[in-house]
Amino acid sequence: MGVERGRERTKDLVTGAQVLSGQLGKTIQRLRKAYNLSLSELAEQSGVAKSIISQIERNETNPTLATIWRLSQALDVSIERVLATGDEEPFIEKSSRADTPILVSDDGRMRLAIIGWIKTVEWLQWYDLAADPGGVLDSDAHQRGSVECLSVTEGEFEVDVAGAVQRARAGETLRYRCDRPHTVRCVSDETGRAMMVVIMKAAVME
Repeated sequence: MGVERGRERTKDLVTGAQVLSGQLGKTIQRLRKAYNLSLSELAEQSGVAKSIISQIERNETNPTLATIWRLSQALDVSIERVLATGDEEPFIEKSSRADTPILVSDDGRMRLAIIGWIKTVEWLQWYDLAADPGGVLDSDAHQRGSVECLSVTEGEFEVDVAGAVQRARAGETLRYRCDRPHTVRCVSDETGRAMMVVIMKAAVME
């Protein structure tokens, strides 16, 4: 019975991979970008050729179950999650602390937990920001028209956008263009916390 159920489950997954090949490419690409992985890095971690991953993301090939399994392992998600559409089922998703990727600033004093949904990463991103006193986060310009919102919950932060500088304390929010190099600093003597939301491709402000 166990062997038969295993074969049926594998058959269902293979069928799912064939039916959902169109969505699969987008899902793999979104997961890869959410973890800031290049095609080469994902290829190295998964053992799947870079050219194959590129073809999968462009929906130019129908990957085998083994290939999908390798990619799901490298991206640290279940194979069912990669194949699931979720369109017809009630949606509720929980991410544990261990499942939440953490970005660290160059000085090691700022940590951004990626709490945004991977399906919106191309146009909406949000982070839980924790900063040690004096921490600095330097960022390159995002896409033209992008806007960043920093809502401070603890401590005090300073934002510098092309020489324009503003500070915000707990309970205050800074909104600013981030389509040019910008810097966020923790200027308080205590640990700073903030919620950071990045709206990509927002309407260009005058």
